[in-house]
Amino acid sequence: MIAGGGIAGIAAGIRLAQAGAKVVVVETRKKLGGRATSFVDVRTGQTLDNCQHVALRCCTNYLDLLERLGVIDEIEWHDRQFWIERGGRTSVVKRSFLPAPTHFSPSVAMLSFLSLNEKRLLAQCMLAIMRVDRSQWVTRTFGEFLSQHGQTDRLIRRFWEPVIVSACNLGVARAAASSALQVFQEGFCAARTSADIGIARVPLVMLYDSAEAVLARAGGELRLGTSVRSIGERKVTVSSGVGPDESLLCDRVICALPPERVGDVMDPQIVARDPRMGAMARITHSPILGVHLKFDRPVLTTPHAVLVEGSVQWLFRKDDEGTSIHAVISGADEWMPLSEAEITQRVLADLHAYLPGSAGATLVSSRPVKEKRATFACTPEVEQIRPPVAARRGESEILLAGDAVQTGWPATMEGATRSGYMAAAVVLGKEPRGLLVPDVAPAPLARAFGLRGQTKATA
Repeated sequence: MIAGGGIAGIAAGIRLAQAGAKVVVVETRKKLGGRATSFVDVRTGQTLDNCQHVALRCCTNYLDLLERLGVIDEIEWHDRQFWIERGGRTSVVKRSFLPAPTHFSPSVAMLSFLSLNEKRLLAQCMLAIMRVDRSQWVTRTFGEFLSQHGQTDRLIRRFWEPVIVSACNLGVARAAASSALQVFQEGFCAARTSADIGIARVPLVMLYDSAEAVLARAGGELRLGTSVRSIGERKVTVSSGVGPDESLLCDRVICALPPERVGDVMDPQIVARDPRMGAMARITHSPILGVHLKFDRPVLTTPHAVLVEGSVQWLFRKDDEGTSIHAVISGADEWMPLSEAEITQRVLADLHAYLPGSAGATLVSSRPVKEKRATFACTPEVEQIRPPVAARRGESEILLAGDAVQTGWPATMEGATRSGYMAAAVVLGKEPRGLLVPDVAPAPLARAFGLRGQTKATA
């Protein structure tokens, strides 16, 4: 039994079914994907993603999952990023022919929004990042790391902050240094293609369409619109909202529910003897705000854009013409109390400031989507209590999955996939890393600079 049909639950179910196991996946909603899914907007009838999710080529396990689902070709890849300053001046960060970790050097040297001295400081810090053992920085913030390595406030605001708030959903002052360092070590430095950006061509929910058939071929099933009422070591009680609750017996349970739900449904005796359950209850969250905008004419000519020192961090073009835009604000705590009108007004102010040509366009529609519990907050405090997939002997046989468990990754689709693969491995009698796809190996020059493969995931 797998409780929860987010990416972690899907990943565990697919690997188990493909190994011949009979799997039942139970999901409260009538669709798969959890926080990385889509909804039909009742105002327009359009299918919209909850928020823009992207993959990087270093996300080896998530890309493997898409291969297994038969949808890897629905990902469109981009090998450059467009950084826009107020007034519209644009810098392009792209990989060159040079080997990693020097592959971004030519384009970084041309960045218009950083001074020559800031570029020198940036290069020095990148070298330090390649050499550091990130496991020694779990208890400190990335802001402390940057300060220790001489990064100025302006450089932090203009470069480090946009990258980390997008990757970790927290600013540098709160994000655990270990998580932020992982982003740069594996995403920027390890290989030339690691930071390539992959964006789904279709609504996210469509990526999971084949999961039900995969489960069925192994004799399992997918139960959508079915809520979990209670979880025991060999039994999950569920309700479809019609008729009495149903108790389903099983050999093993994988709990892939959001951390805040686990304590509500777990057998109290398990909660009392398994310290992982208490850890799940203490995990805090960080919100994301996505705003879907439609204009009467094109406003964004690039596939996406990073707004340098903007309140909005990213813009994504959602149609070929550039009339449909998805604005993303990560770490969006201060936006959560705002009304839809206030949100739209603030987003438009940024849009007009960074894309002056958009001022003449008429806004046709705006649809803000608040995800108050979009990700776990990867602060040093939370990093130290993230629970393992499996308990110690005698505590419980419940397996946990979800991006908040110990995967070695921040709150990402890659982390969620890894947790599902790890739980599936334990069910199949393997060690937790037994089903993981290997990380991207650091290039020879990156290793010469001191970078080593460091991703660790415990049981």
